[in-house]
Formats: sequence, C-alpha cells, structure tokens
Amino acid sequence: MIRTLWELFSVFFKVGLCTFGGGIAMLPILERDLSEKRGWVTSDELLDYFAIGQSTPGIIAVNVATFVGYKRAGFVGGCVATFGMVAPSIIIITLIAKFISNFSEIAWVKKALTGINVAVAAILTNAVYTFSKKSVKNLFGFILLVISFVLIFVLKVGTVYVIFGSAILGVILAACRGEFKKEAEND
Repeated sequence: MIRTLWELFSVFFKVGLCTFGGGIAMLPILERDLSEKRGWVTSDELLDYFAIGQSTPGIIAVNVATFVGYKRAGFVGGCVATFGMVAPSIIIITLIAKFISNFSEIAWVKKALTGINVAVAAILTNAVYTFSKKSVKNLFGFILLVISFVLIFVLKVGTVYVIFGSAILGVILAACRGEFKKEAEND
C-alpha cells in the first residue's frame, strides 16, 4: 500500500511540476503517463474523468488526479494523488512570493511568459484535437460539437448550460435507442 501511495504521489508530482497550461493541456501527458505507460486507467476512463473534472468545481487535472488516486488506493489514494498534483504549484508560488518582489515586472520573466503562452496555445490546440477525435464517435457527436461551439463562442452561452444540455440530449438519445434496456439485460 505504501508503495502504491508513493507511486501516486511521485507520478502526479512530476505531472504537476512539468506541465503548463493546466486543464486540457495536461491530457496528453496524463494519457501517456497513466494509460500508456502505467496502465492505471484506460483512455476512455481518462476521457470520462476529464469530462467529469471539467463539469465539476476545481481544476481539471486535480480532479483527474483525485479520481485516479481513488481508483488505485481508495480515499487515501485520492488524497495523496491530489496532494502530489498541487504540491509543485504550492512550492513554486511560495518561493516566488518569498524571494521575488514584482516577479511579473522582471524583463526576462515577461519574455519567458510570452514564449510559454505560445507553447501552451500549441499544446492546447493539440489536446483539443486529440480529445475531440476520441470523443466524437458519430454524426450526433459531431453535430453536438458544432452546436456547442456556436453556443459558447458565437452566442456566448455559459458552458455550464451547454454541458447540462448536452448531458440531457445524450440521455434522451440513449433512451430513444433503447440503450438502457440493452444495458439492463446485459447486467
């Protein structure tokens, strides 16, 4: 158990330490480390965790760490994985606050942040493309993607409403297809 907890902490500490852009930008890194390298979760489970993490309060990556930690080692595992994910940020922010006044006004920091922002935009673009390839599996999914995009970016509808509306449409479509009956019969 101690070994599992240490693995959870160290893996999520490393992810928290070397990722910029937060949330969806971490998807490729988490998928590589958690699905491909360690086999702790499947790609589909990770996408589900991201979807839930996106729709619940808090930082997506921290929510995912909590879910994975809980799956691997219960409540304590969830806490350890969560702490592993946030510990690097706590350490770095504390050091910056302690030793560097007016951090954002330092010329080399401004230049570094400009470069990081461009790199994060590329990482986010890749993550969104990867996420949509795995999530959009049929015509309904594509239409929902387009409608959601228009609602959020053109009509400025709140994402919470789009997420809840999409969830309701997904349940209605599954019910119309009789998928709940099929699932109940398989159980």
